[in-house]
Amino acid sequence: METFPHVFQFTFSTLQQQNEPFELKGKWNHFFQNDHPVVLELGCGRGEYTVALAELFPDKNFIGVDIKGARMWAGAKESFQKGLKNVAFIRTNIEIIPAFFGKEEISEIWLTFPDPQMKKAGKRLTSTRFMGLYQQFVKPGGIIHLKTDSNFMFTYTSEMVKANGYKVLFENHDLYHSDFSDDKILSIKTFYEQQWLDRGLTIKYIKFLLTPKETFVEPEVDIEYDSYRSYNRSRRSVTEKRVCHCAPDLQ
Repeated sequence: METFPHVFQFTFSTLQQQNEPFELKGKWNHFFQNDHPVVLELGCGRGEYTVALAELFPDKNFIGVDIKGARMWAGAKESFQKGLKNVAFIRTNIEIIPAFFGKEEISEIWLTFPDPQMKKAGKRLTSTRFMGLYQQFVKPGGIIHLKTDSNFMFTYTSEMVKANGYKVLFENHDLYHSDFSDDKILSIKTFYEQQWLDRGLTIKYIKFLLTPKETFVEPEVDIEYDSYRSYNRSRRSVTEKRVCHCAPDLQ
């Protein structure tokens, strides 16, 4: 990973040891050498989606973020070998993501099959806690995309969006049997996504606009736990239900 010029590895402890901000914070246009919109994929895993998006949209810059370097190495290597100049990767904890970007530096965020964190609302990448983090660096009205196999994650996100008055651009429980018209996006299927589809599972998708807020409302709804074992995730209970509790009015 250290040999790739487009990969940056900064853990929480590494940033603490520095006496100055991350060198590219607010300056990613210098790295990419253009003023194109910058799009993040958080929890990018092997980087398949980041690389595919970069190939489809050369007029945008893409940055994949994940903490697991062994998986991210695949996407970093592929993009390097293909000579893609609109791709970068950051290996870090997503909880400290505002440390890497300046105000209004990001135009979109992709959340592709994140862990639904059914027992820990504050760890969900679509929780109000993370909305508060994202709005520190996403442009007002920037787009948040969620693709998930998890009905729990999709339902929670939909309720969070409603509770906080975000504008929904598209929402569907079965993306590949819907009226979603962006064939470019539909053409991208990661290895694990194809396996879920082969198992007969539906892919859920929602995209909404992130408008700045001073306070947030964490939804309190009964959501049935996912009933199946997803790839690289722990067993999910089929019978248990839980009210999602997260501290409201997070700053």
